[in-house]
Amino acid sequence: MALTPGSFSVLPASLSAKSAPALTAADDEHFAAVAAYLDHARTDLAGRLAAARRAPGGTGQHALDRDQEVHRLTARLRALSRFDADLCLGRMVTTDGTTIYIGRFGLTDDDDEQLLVDWRSPAAEPFFAATHAHPMGLVSRRRYRWGRPAGARAVVVDFWDEVFDPALLVDETERAALDDQSAFIASLGASRSERMRDVLATLQSDQDAIIRSEARSPLVVSGGPGTGKTVVALHRTAHLLHADPRLAASAARRTGGVLVLGPSEPYLAYVADVLPSLGEEDVLTATLRDLVPEGAGAVEETDALVASLKGSVEMATTVVDAAVALYEEPPTEPLWVSTELADVRVGPTDWAAAFDAVESGTPHNEAREQVWDALLDLLVDQAADALDEGFDDDDDGERAGQAASELRRALRRHSELRRAVERAWPLLRAADVVGDLWTVPAYLRRCAPHLTREEVLVLRRPDAAAWTTADLPILDAAHRRLGDPDGERRRRRRERVAEAERRQRNEVVADLLAGVHETGGDEYGVGLLSSLRHADAQSVLVDESGLDGLDSSGAGGGGVGVERLAGPFGHVVVDEAQELSDAAWQCVLARCPSRSLTVVGDRAQARDGFAESWEERLARVGLGAVRVATLSTNYRTPVEVMAEAEPVIRAALPDVDVPTSVRSTGVPVHHGRASELEPLLRAWLAEHAEGTACVVTGDPSAVSGLVAERVRVLTPALAKGLEFDVVVLLDPLTDGLGVNDTAAAVDRYVAMTRATQRLAVLTP
Repeated sequence: MALTPGSFSVLPASLSAKSAPALTAADDEHFAAVAAYLDHARTDLAGRLAAARRAPGGTGQHALDRDQEVHRLTARLRALSRFDADLCLGRMVTTDGTTIYIGRFGLTDDDDEQLLVDWRSPAAEPFFAATHAHPMGLVSRRRYRWGRPAGARAVVVDFWDEVFDPALLVDETERAALDDQSAFIASLGASRSERMRDVLATLQSDQDAIIRSEARSPLVVSGGPGTGKTVVALHRTAHLLHADPRLAASAARRTGGVLVLGPSEPYLAYVADVLPSLGEEDVLTATLRDLVPEGAGAVEETDALVASLKGSVEMATTVVDAAVALYEEPPTEPLWVSTELADVRVGPTDWAAAFDAVESGTPHNEAREQVWDALLDLLVDQAADALDEGFDDDDDGERAGQAASELRRALRRHSELRRAVERAWPLLRAADVVGDLWTVPAYLRRCAPHLTREEVLVLRRPDAAAWTTADLPILDAAHRRLGDPDGERRRRRRERVAEAERRQRNEVVADLLAGVHETGGDEYGVGLLSSLRHADAQSVLVDESGLDGLDSSGAGGGGVGVERLAGPFGHVVVDEAQELSDAAWQCVLARCPSRSLTVVGDRAQARDGFAESWEERLARVGLGAVRVATLSTNYRTPVEVMAEAEPVIRAALPDVDVPTSVRSTGVPVHHGRASELEPLLRAWLAEHAEGTACVVTGDPSAVSGLVAERVRVLTPALAKGLEFDVVVLLDPLTDGLGVNDTAAAVDRYVAMTRATQRLAVLTP
């Protein structure tokens, strides 16, 4: 395999000390080998993928295996196509002189030579975790900073070496190249884009320790702005998928895996490239809005009292259960049902027994079939004596059983009985049940006796479907408690389609069998075709797995997306978790029965305040044995910005943890008037060909006329989790919003700490 010619190290003149061939030649040779093998691997994968796609689809397990192989090859080809030699993050040299190159993925050539060690493997841990106090068997470590000139291959534009034993340096060339922090600090100050920048090569030892921690109990990653909480959570997700093959396999099958819950759509767009760049494309990402069909049209809840009342655990559990239970009370009036085979009486005890037969935990709408089955069993037993009359036990037992089956079918088709069952156990929709709580005070008082009369009136609204974000956890609980009201209709449709396919196949087999007899076929052919008439053969012939997509829709019409987000998941990541109400936590826990969670948040950024510890908050919502890992170094926000942001948050929350910034830009915070907004932004855009800016305001519509490339206008809530080179804060943020002092301080603190280079605070 020919090596790619030319150097992969293209360092600027300011780094001439690092450009000596003695420092870069070995790397260039290794990068060439990596690039050449990647070309070979991509060609091979493309061929195998094409062959897999041309292969017959088959049915049943064969079809599933083929689809999974196509998915696996596609994902691997897509991952390898994202990178060239920049797949390599760095290298480490051990005390025995071995040089090990670390990559985003593991890479082994056709001769079984390890070109790259996967960053998630135990063998790569020293690369991230070694310190001068604990070198973990390393002599030195080198990290690369890659660039990709337009139309050209990836090249190294900087690197920095760390030596854990300076006595082992060979000559002054190596000593001159030592510059432990230059590339790292430069990367922190690099221009931001619309997507989260790649930080894998610069993960720090405290971050790596959290990433590699086990997932048997809930882990809280706590830290202030710029500490890398989100980075850690996403990289931990990739590490868990690598360390637990079962988790990765379930994600690929779309039957579990990992769910990442973020605070907003801008956040999800911002982090969209992180996991794919680490080779993980099967992780689902969503916001709380995405969990229910009604979420798309919900507006923010601005009434703090309403949000507080709806945010309780009781509202998402006992109140919803009580509301549904009112539709599960058995009738107290008897009903006579007449059929040609027998007359039966459905009394109160029959109704009660049928209702009691529902298995615990069965969603209400799915339980109606259980009610039907139990009721029919009772009624057929009631008519047993009448059905047995005239039958001889010795000769006509089978006929009596057939009569019982016929009676069961007749009762099931009986229009009056059907209407009675439908009235007694109606199919319900979550939006109707929850909407009634807010529009019918008597209904709410009955279901929520813990509320005062005044609180019931506060929750009342004229439009049942005027959904707010505070309604979403309650709607989610109702969807789970009720199940799909259209599920039975779809099940019957699948059965009809499957039965029609069986009849068609039977006709084909009958025709083939007749042809074999007419032509005098051998016994083997006759026997084989005859066997296809048996039920067990029919179950193989009819591929019912393909029928699941018939008329599929999410609960309440939300579509497949809502169904997939219903879980359960093997692991769930929750970012900006300090904002979740107790009711919202029930949405999370319902999707993660294993309680394997990565919880990401900052108590100082909670708009409604966060006086408890993380352990206390999570214990209250049902999570125990919580571990907390704290990040305290701010890699994003300059010292100049934090010097003004810290007093803002401490004025409202004196005891919160504020991280320590590690870098300075030398640019002070600019204070001015709102009239400077447009000139300030235009001047910055003219001076900088790269980078992004954001105007943070409580009312984006007030600056809707400001349209410029690389400039966004967001509220503090939508800016959470994002970062920009320049932030312009239009202060006061809270004009007209009616929020409390804590929320105002948090909004201002969040807005200020989005800046990586410059901050301007403009007032009217």
